[in-house]
Amino acid sequence: MFKILRYLKRREWIFILISFGLIFGQVFLELEMPVYVKQITLMTQDSNPDIWGIVKKGLIVLSLALGSLALSVVVGYIFSRLSSRFSARLRTKTFDKTTEFSLQEINAFSTPSLITRSTNDINQVQMFISMGAQLLIKAPILAVWSVLKISKTEWQWSIATAAAIFLIAIVLMLIVFLAVPRFKRIQKNTDELNKYSRENLTGLRVIKAYNAESFQKRKINSINDNLMNDGLFTGRIMSLIGPTMTLVMTGINLVIYWIGAGLIHGIDINILNPVESIIARGELYGNMVVFSTYAIQAISAFMMLIMIFIILPRAQVSAGRILEVLDTKTKIKDGSEPLVDHIEMLEFNNVSFKYPDASDLVLDNISFKATAGQTVAIIGATGAGKTTLINLIPRFYDVTEGEIKINGLDIKKYVQKDLRRRVGYISQQAFLFSGTIKSNVNYGLEDETKKEDIQNALTIAQASDFVNSLDEREKAHVSQAGKNFSGGQKQRLSIARAIQKEAEILIFDDSFSALDYRTDRNLRDAIKKNLNNQITLIVAQRIGTIQNADLILVLDQGKIVGAGKHNELLRENKVYREIALSQLSEEELQ
Repeated sequence: MFKILRYLKRREWIFILISFGLIFGQVFLELEMPVYVKQITLMTQDSNPDIWGIVKKGLIVLSLALGSLALSVVVGYIFSRLSSRFSARLRTKTFDKTTEFSLQEINAFSTPSLITRSTNDINQVQMFISMGAQLLIKAPILAVWSVLKISKTEWQWSIATAAAIFLIAIVLMLIVFLAVPRFKRIQKNTDELNKYSRENLTGLRVIKAYNAESFQKRKINSINDNLMNDGLFTGRIMSLIGPTMTLVMTGINLVIYWIGAGLIHGIDINILNPVESIIARGELYGNMVVFSTYAIQAISAFMMLIMIFIILPRAQVSAGRILEVLDTKTKIKDGSEPLVDHIEMLEFNNVSFKYPDASDLVLDNISFKATAGQTVAIIGATGAGKTTLINLIPRFYDVTEGEIKINGLDIKKYVQKDLRRRVGYISQQAFLFSGTIKSNVNYGLEDETKKEDIQNALTIAQASDFVNSLDEREKAHVSQAGKNFSGGQKQRLSIARAIQKEAEILIFDDSFSALDYRTDRNLRDAIKKNLNNQITLIVAQRIGTIQNADLILVLDQGKIVGAGKHNELLRENKVYREIALSQLSEEELQ
C-alpha cells in the first residue's frame, strides 16, 4: 500500500506533515479535558461549591472540545482534498500507461480488469487516504499518550484496561487472518463480473438470437454468487467489531467503577480526622472518573486501528493491482529517429513472429518489398497469419526475428508517433467512437485546417451518398461503437478516417467484407485513382477485391507459398487457384 504513496507530490507531503501537527494538537486537547473534568468533580463535592469557578472550568472544557473539533475539520479537509487530487493523478497515470501498452500487455491484463483497476481500485485507495490516513496517524498518538496518562494510577485499573486491549488485539488478528484473503478474491471476482457483464451487453443480439438468456444468466449468477458469498463472509466478520467494541467499552467502564468502589470502600473514615478521609475518597473518585475517560480514549485508539484494518486490506489489494499496471514495462521500446521523409519503400526482411508464451511461429521467414504507389494484397486461409502480418507494421507487436524496414531503416528505430502518424489502419471490425461522423472521420488528425472539409475522404470511401442523405449530414450523431450504422456504413466511415489522415501506408484488414461488389469495385478504383502515391496493403478473402493488385502474397500456415500477380498465381500456385475456384468459375477468372 505504502509503495503507491511515491506518487504523492512534495507539496502534498508538506500538508501531511502539517496534519501530523494538527492531529497532535487535537489529541492534546482531547486528553486535557479529563483533567478539568476531575477538577469540576472535586469542586462539586465541596460543602460550599464555587459555582462561578465550576462554570469557568466548564467553559474551558467546552473550549477544548471546540478546539479539537476545529482541528478535526481542518485535518479532514486536508485529507479529503489530498485524496481527491491523488486519485485523479492515479487515474491519469493509469490511463496514460495503458495507452503506452502494446497489445501484449493489454491481453495480459484484460480489458475488464484494466477498467476495474482504473475505477474501483483507485476509489478504494482514495477512501483509505481520505479516512484511514487520519486514523493511522491519530490512533498511535492517542493510544501511547492515553496509556502514559493512566500508567501512574492504580495498578488494578491498568490491568483491567490491558485485558480489554488484549481482547481487541485478538479481534484485530482475527480480521487480518480471515478477511484479507477474501478481499483479494472480491477484487478478482469484480473483474470477472465486469467481464461477463460487458460480454453480455456487447453480445446481446447473439444471445437473443440463440435464446441463450438462461445460459448467460447461469454464468453471471455463478460469479455473482461467489462475489456475494465473499462479501457476506467479510461482512459477518466485520459485524463482530461493533458489538465487541460496545461490550469492551461498557465492560471496562463497569470494571473500573467496580474496582474504584472497592478502593473507595477500603478507605476507612478516620474518626479523629474524618475530613481527610472524605477528601481522600473524593480524590480517588476523581481519579476514577479521569481514568475511565483515559481508558475509553485508549480503547478508542485501538478501535481506530480496527477501522484501519477494515479499510487497509482492501485498499492494499487495490494499490497492488494499480501498481501492477503502473510498474509494467512495455515490451515495445520507442525509437529515437524521426520519420520525416516521404515513405518510398516498405520491406519485410526474413520476418518471423510468435505470440508471447506460444511455442509455434505464427509467421515464418516472411520477405517482400512494396514501393510508393504499389498495392500489395495478402490472401490465405483463416489462421494463416494475415492479420498478424499487418499488425507488425504499426508495431502493435514487435517481430521475433528479422526486420521490417521503412526507407531502408528498421521501424524499431523510428519514433512510434511518427511511424503511426504515417499509417492509416482500418481493422477487421470497423470501430466508430461516440460523437459525430465528422469527429470520427477527423479522429487523430492534428492539422486543424484539414478538419473543415471531409467530403473528399467521404467521396473516395464511397460514403458521401449515405452521409448526405442524413438530416444532419456529417454532423449526424454516432452512438457508442457506431451501433446506429450498418456494417458496410461503418467500414466506409473507417476507410474515410484513414484517407482523411493522408497516411502514406494504408492498411486494409479485410475492410471490404461488408461491402457489396459494386461498392467494393468503386472504392478500389477511387483509391487507385486518388491515392496513387501511397503503399496500400489489402488483406481480403475475395478474389475480386485483390485480383488487380501489383503483388499478391499467398499465405499458408504462416509462410508465403506464392507471390506474384493474379494471372501468374492462377497458373502456377495451387493454393491460390483453389481459393479462386472456390469463389468464381473458370470462365469468371479469365
